[in-house]
Amino acid sequence: MRPTDITIKNVSFSTEDFSYRTLIKFGGVAVDRVTMLNAEVEVETSQGKRSVGKGSMPLGNIWAFPSKTMVYDKTLGAMKAIAASCASVYAKTKTSGHPIEITWELEKELLSNAEAEGRKLNLDDPVPPLATLVCASPFDAALHDAYGKAHQLSCYHTYGGEFLDNDLGRFLGNDFKGVKIEDHVMKEPVASLPLYHLIGALDPLFSQDVLKPVGDGLPETLGDWVLFNGLTHLKIKLNGDDLGWDVGRVVGVEKAAEVAQKQRGQSTWHYSLDFNEKCKNVEYLLEFLAQVKEKSPAAFSRIAYIEQPTGRDLKASRANVMHAASKQIPVVIDESLLDLESLLMAREMGYTGAALKACKGQSQSVVLASAARHMKMFLCVQDLTCPGASLIQSASLAAHVKGVSAIEANSRQYCPAANTPWEKSFPGIFKITNGSMQTSCLNGLGLGADPK
Repeated sequence: MRPTDITIKNVSFSTEDFSYRTLIKFGGVAVDRVTMLNAEVEVETSQGKRSVGKGSMPLGNIWAFPSKTMVYDKTLGAMKAIAASCASVYAKTKTSGHPIEITWELEKELLSNAEAEGRKLNLDDPVPPLATLVCASPFDAALHDAYGKAHQLSCYHTYGGEFLDNDLGRFLGNDFKGVKIEDHVMKEPVASLPLYHLIGALDPLFSQDVLKPVGDGLPETLGDWVLFNGLTHLKIKLNGDDLGWDVGRVVGVEKAAEVAQKQRGQSTWHYSLDFNEKCKNVEYLLEFLAQVKEKSPAAFSRIAYIEQPTGRDLKASRANVMHAASKQIPVVIDESLLDLESLLMAREMGYTGAALKACKGQSQSVVLASAARHMKMFLCVQDLTCPGASLIQSASLAAHVKGVSAIEANSRQYCPAANTPWEKSFPGIFKITNGSMQTSCLNGLGLGADPK
């Protein structure tokens, strides 16, 4: 054992429910609530010092465990059972080392135990690997948090060679030998990042679209939000199965944004587009881009990247290559990104970027971010409507990975009540001004997410 290595002593978890202030639509399903999975992991160093780390993540079952036959509560219940399975795997392991090493060692067991849990529950569908990653992520995050606290460092100071063999060849094979995590993940966060504001498919663009005001003092329309936060980056959710609506939505967003940005004296702003894998094929995407370019050249010119337009099962849709689309605009995988194999396959299929997500695990995120950067891929960090500690982790990932130019964070829109315990300690994260999140504060011990 290295002097810095840890072993796990205790693991516990709980869940917490919050209602959304307004509906958010994921992949054709309107969601009005979120269940948070909160984990605590106590570790001990080889020198006998103990520390406790915390991790938190939404159990985004609509996104991580989509099903055509099982209702919301059924897949949520399954993910709660999988979370208990993950807790057991972490609690029982005798593996010592760095958090990345421990989680990497446990991943196969986490996945196989989750599959067994699904069979025991007699679920209609097999447990998706993505659902297991989401359920395991708070425990992995708590491990990184505890490790950093044990050494009185930000966890981002512990990804160098003095704490682990951080050569990617160890984790990803000989093709990545000599690639170091520390060359792609910074010890200190960038000072600030532009924030991508989510425009859900149900969100009103203009005042006439507000059929039932929320009335809680927060903005009601896109224009109101642009003025309220000084937004310059907008993420547009699209349906992927209604070409006319999708094109019209982008054109409508451009009209609403133009009015608000003119009031601000702002001439430059950007869009990302998210189809949540609902496009039937790449031809739909190409026709969509052609129509947007024809109907609103200004809107087309603002598109920075496109997320996962077609199905997450890349092996089943190898014909949906993205080369023609990515020549116009970067196309990134999101739901498909599970491991190195999926990253390499996506790259072969013409995807030019990858969406990192804290909900897939801190360990996986820093390893695959380093691999993707080594392959010169476009990187972005995406949200799962993460509030509180989970948002701090997600924002910190974006602020420490080299090349990430913006951060998505939409809990302030849909679940602001869950942010309350952290707002005073991290005002730059939870109060957006001039369209940016102030990330220089993301350098505390561990994950740095404890309220002060």
